Amino acid sequence: MSAYWLELTVHAAPETVEAISELMSRYVSGGVAIEEPYQLLDDGQAHIPIPGARVTIRAYVPDDEEGAKSQRSIEEGLWHLSQVLVGSIGELESRRIAEEDWANAWKEYYHVLHLGRRTVIKPSWREYSPQPDEVVVVLDPGMAFGTGLHPTTRNCLLALEDALKSGDTVLDVGTGSGILAIAALKLGAASVLALDVSAVAVDAARENAATNDVTEVLETRLATLEGAGGEPFSPLPEGIDTLGAEIGVFDVVVANIIARVIAQLAPALLRAVRPGGTLIASGIIAERRAEAEEPLRAAGLRDIHDLVEGDWVTLVGTRPLADVASNAE
Repeated sequence: MSAYWLELTVHAAPETVEAISELMSRYVSGGVAIEEPYQLLDDGQAHIPIPGARVTIRAYVPDDEEGAKSQRSIEEGLWHLSQVLVGSIGELESRRIAEEDWANAWKEYYHVLHLGRRTVIKPSWREYSPQPDEVVVVLDPGMAFGTGLHPTTRNCLLALEDALKSGDTVLDVGTGSGILAIAALKLGAASVLALDVSAVAVDAARENAATNDVTEVLETRLATLEGAGGEPFSPLPEGIDTLGAEIGVFDVVVANIIARVIAQLAPALLRAVRPGGTLIASGIIAERRAEAEEPLRAAGLRDIHDLVEGDWVTLVGTRPLADVASNAE
């Protein structure tokens, strides 16, 4: 293994985050970190994101021949994206980091977050004294997506606060760092099944579950739902389970992924929601809303409302109680 790593950084408009993250993820094994600019509050204990400001996307590759090849591929891909999204994507920056500093290089960018009405996300290396009614999730995001900095994560937490009732069961599709799964448990869920197709994310989620003492009620699996992979999408990597009706139904299902995958999984997502239960679908760029919403409606989602922040949309809806009768026939 290389004694040094390269930190690859690009600053870009919020609407480009999905495309850049997908591009970089093709060439790095440790995931992509997404950081929004913010204003610090309460002597540095908390912050408020700055809407519309440029977002920073970071990834890490070893400082060797393979890493240099990955960097060139990312640079080439960013150049092509910039020809379509003129003026929205900055130049790729590179910084050399010693091996012993790599694991902690990203920590300086994360602070205590106040999300929703009572959810607080606290990195384990930060100090924070919670208010009596606050729910605190201790989070080590590592290189897995899901730190609370992204609007999709924030809106999912808002939706969870509204939808969850004490004792509910939850399915979290695309769990990333496990932030939503752990928050759901601390907000009153009885149990959560968390799925992700990234082994890095699954490991991070399990570590965060242990940090928050919820391992007994949080099952994390390297898996996805039926419908993933295949044309026109890339096949799933080997070793990833595809789950169907055997997982049962849940009171709340949350899928913080991207529009095209939500569309792909729409029938399976609805099947996983108990009649009368709630589906929270997020990670949707505003211009691709229809790409996700139409398949969800076709699959049976009703009473849809949205949470919008900047260019990001979260859709929240219900599986009708009428499905009980239709399933019995």
